Amino acid sequence: MTPSRMKTLKKNTFGREDSGGTETKLTLWYNHGEDIYGAFSKNEYIIDAVEMLLGGRTALYHTKVMQKEPLVGGAWEWHQDYGYWYKNGFLFPSMMSVMIALTAANQKNGCLQVLKGSHASGRIEHSLVGGQNGADMERVNQALKIFELVYVELEPGDTLFFHANLLHSSSRNNSENARWSIISAYNLASNKPYLDEPASAYTPVNKLPDRTVHDFATKKISADADFLNPINDKSLQK
Repeated sequence: MTPSRMKTLKKNTFGREDSGGTETKLTLWYNHGEDIYGAFSKNEYIIDAVEMLLGGRTALYHTKVMQKEPLVGGAWEWHQDYGYWYKNGFLFPSMMSVMIALTAANQKNGCLQVLKGSHASGRIEHSLVGGQNGADMERVNQALKIFELVYVELEPGDTLFFHANLLHSSSRNNSENARWSIISAYNLASNKPYLDEPASAYTPVNKLPDRTVHDFATKKISADADFLNPINDKSLQK
């Protein structure tokens, strides 16, 4: 990413502390325009796959750029995305995320860890752990005995689709290499939250042709992309 393209992103970046007090950074927004990020999150192949998995028309809830910096990037505690989306008023876990690696992700720089198949166990209660929403560790420790722990090591461009109830975490970045990714969260459009969430949570997304990844390569994210203000909302993860 060029410095000019990063300016708006960096201006709206904030951090979340893990249980050890180490911070990891991210930028999150709800208004998805026709820019390089929208070209990925609204890509026709991505949306087709998500709609097949969720079983209907899909809404693009939000997108975030995760920024786990070299040597200082903190951990993400064990959690499920639906563990806190549930508290945002979504009645059903008809939700999922798609993560695209922007840099190489490996065990040394804090790649994602998942408990394979753990989404089938349903939602687990979450509470504040450091500055994050963490799953009940009594349940997580039992799940660790049953489900296979997978380190999701990725190369730039590799993509992971995962259910909103999948237990996942990541360790801090102990390497000299950054670990960056784009994660877009999707909801079944009919699963409208009863609490006051942005309209993106239930508005069917309009797909963009695959070629727009190249067409929008130089188009920056707009300053009015409805960025999350962490002072008003502390209920996000990854």
